[in-house]
Order: sequence, then structure tokens, then C-alpha cells
Amino acid sequence: MKVSNAGKIWLDYHQINSKKNTVRSYSFVLKRLCNEFGDYELADLSVENILDFMNRLTEGRKPQTKRGRFTSLLAFFNFVKNNLDPDFSNPCDAPMLSKLFRIKIKPQYDILEKEIVDEIIFRTVHPRNRLMLELMARGAMRIGEVLKIVPNDVSERKILLRDPKSGREFEMVFIPQKVADRLREYIENQKIGLQERIFPICYEAARSMVEKAGKLVGIHLRPHDLRRHAATFASRSGVPLEIVSKIILRHSNLSTTQIYLGRISDTEALKWIETIYS
Repeated sequence: MKVSNAGKIWLDYHQINSKKNTVRSYSFVLKRLCNEFGDYELADLSVENILDFMNRLTEGRKPQTKRGRFTSLLAFFNFVKNNLDPDFSNPCDAPMLSKLFRIKIKPQYDILEKEIVDEIIFRTVHPRNRLMLELMARGAMRIGEVLKIVPNDVSERKILLRDPKSGREFEMVFIPQKVADRLREYIENQKIGLQERIFPICYEAARSMVEKAGKLVGIHLRPHDLRRHAATFASRSGVPLEIVSKIILRHSNLSTTQIYLGRISDTEALKWIETIYS
């Protein structure tokens, strides 16, 4: 398949499923890629081709801009591999490219302690809000994913995500038994139809709910803080990084997960040292 044909499929997908700013960023990079390599077969793209292209595309730009444009290109090639050609080798996975353009950004926020997350959920009385918080904190779900699920997507301890952010056809979220039981009970009590949204509120209302939940314990809380907590808690509880990356966060690359995990406070470091050597 030619680069231009794959690019059209990718952009058509994001025109339907992504926000305008995301589409704008992807379009900028892809248009320039197609101008240079549109007639190339995907299999003929080399690491050297992409290195030269990225150097021209990011010359004189700030590190954040370089990272953003590289991430857009990486997302395109991941889409190709996941949806169009499973044998495709993503040139952006080359260590040389990752080293040059995946500038590591230190996490801006400390990771929430489990006790704080437990307290937030405990103090949230409304069943709907509490369930949404649990799905983000225990299932590492993005807020947009939580808002899209319908009863037909729920099976035992698994939630099927249709048209996920990764560009795959679907992904699977695994949740604890207690959360699955409460979710099933909520669906039954609310008499929600099989194809009706379980949480029929808008994104802004959901984000506001999360912020108010944080205020219950005196912190500024964002939806993504809960997803990050789920991953970091799993990692520091001994879950292998590959499982955290592929199963819990559903990332395509381990390097994304490593950047994603939060910094460790001195208090937490001491606690883990005591745990290891006790």
C-alpha cells in the first residue's frame, strides 16, 4: 500500500473519532510526509528516509514541537501496523529516532497515593460518579472511554472499547470483580438499554465531577491523574512493566509507558525500601 493511500485512511478515521486539534496536528505532519513520500510503498520507507524527513520538519523548533511532530508520525505508523499491515515495521521504533525526537518530559504531577484515591471514591456518594471514578482509577480508563461504554460492551470483568484512541478496531479493559459487580448492579437498577450509554453526560460535566471529587480531600484532581495512578500503583505493586503497558494502559510502546509513570517522592521511596528489606 502506498503512503498516500494509508494516510487518507488514517485521516478519515480521525476526522470521525478525534478532536479538531488532534486532526490539525496529524494533518500537518502527514501532508508533508505525503508530499515527499506519497508514492512510496510503505514497506520501502527506511529509517534513513524518516530521519531526514524529521530533521527537515523540526529544524530550529523547540523540543516540545519536535516531540509532538514525531509522536504524530509514530501514531500514523502504529495505525498502519495495527489496522492495515501487521507485517509493517515501524521506522519510528528505531532507537536512533527515539533518542533524537522522543524528548523525555518530567511528569508535572506527583502520583496519588492509593489511600488518597480510596478516600476520594469513599467520599463520593453518588453511585454514577463513584463508578466513573472507579473505572478510571481501577481500570485505567480514559474519561472519554468511560463516557462511551454501553451495557453490550460489558462482559463479566471485561469492557470492550470500540474505536479506541490507538486506532485499533477494539481494545479490552479488565476491571476488578467488585467494580464489575457494582457496574452490573448499576446497569440493572437504572434499567439501561443494551445500546444506551451507561453514563450519558458530556465531557465537561464529567471533568467537573472529577474536580469536585478531588476537592473532597483538598486536592486538584484531573481525570488523567486517576489513569496514571492505576498504572503506577500496578507497577509499584510488582506487575511487570509489559503488562502495565500492553494490558492496563493499552500503549503500543513501552517507552510511552515509562514516560507516563510518575515521579517518586522521598516518602514513597523510603516506604518501598523498607518493604524490600523488611
